[in-house]
Amino acid sequence: MSARDTDWDGVRLHVVTGKGGTGKTTVAASLALALAAGGRKVLLVEVEARQGIAQVFDIPPLPYEERKIAVAPGGGDVYALAIDPEEAMLEYVEMFYGMKRAGRALNKIGLVDFATTIAPGLRDVLVTGKTSEAVRRRDGSGRRVYDAVVMDAPPTGRITRFLNVTSEVAGLARIGPVKNHADLVRGVVASPETAVHFVTLLEEMPVQETLDGVKSLRAAKLPVGGIFINMVRPELLPAATIAAAMKDDFDLGELALGLKAAGLADGAADATSIAEALAEEISEHAHRTRLERREKRALAEAKVPHYELPLLADGADLTGLYELAETIRSQGAA
Repeated sequence: MSARDTDWDGVRLHVVTGKGGTGKTTVAASLALALAAGGRKVLLVEVEARQGIAQVFDIPPLPYEERKIAVAPGGGDVYALAIDPEEAMLEYVEMFYGMKRAGRALNKIGLVDFATTIAPGLRDVLVTGKTSEAVRRRDGSGRRVYDAVVMDAPPTGRITRFLNVTSEVAGLARIGPVKNHADLVRGVVASPETAVHFVTLLEEMPVQETLDGVKSLRAAKLPVGGIFINMVRPELLPAATIAAAMKDDFDLGELALGLKAAGLADGAADATSIAEALAEEISEHAHRTRLERREKRALAEAKVPHYELPLLADGADLTGLYELAETIRSQGAA
């Protein structure tokens, strides 16, 4: 396994968040493949019980255990874990109180679910705690079990609260195992070993949520990572044509003559009809390009690295994940 310089050297926990519909899980999966490339071992963690990882890799639903789900380019391995908060709480009860059987009994009568419902901050601590344990875990020889961990995290709107575990448990416990556990988690999440990445589209609402999320993380002193701009469409026309289209400055007659000369229209009427439809398409493309350029300028205000991922013509299937992983690596994000 050869060393490779990336924008995130030293980062071992990559938290991926984004507004719903931006392709957050797809980007998290592709990032895991990119990080594993070249013989590394990466754990991809899901925390929302949606089985999104299983869907993007087209595999059966994941149980609450770490299992290998993909081979990365160059022979690396991607493992996955779908965290179940109830199972995580039972592990916690056994770890800190030695009450495995009692924990099972509590689960049967619904007290575990009751506890995490009335104290949602505790649920987040359990989920982030399981992830942090995977980051810290070592094998019998003292080596890290995983070279990196990627978390498919909650949406941007609640990412700061989800990660800010110390304040979340302040009202639950000021001393004791819960507080100690939260402090350990915070020690990982707030360290230079962690980066929180945002996934967005070049649209006004997800861009604004991304900028708000970056600001919120910084205020909470949590580590901001990069911005992955997903589903980017190429600019298909020359700059001069786009500029003219934005001004609706088209000579339809000249366009119709060009269509006839190229053999793309039969007769003047057909050429005019095609020219009008084509001009409408060009105008729509130009105005979308102007909007996307504006949103890129807005994202630049965050002053963090950003990466552009293409719109996949055939959708985000398994082949598409590997294509995105290569794009992520080529831009230095992994």
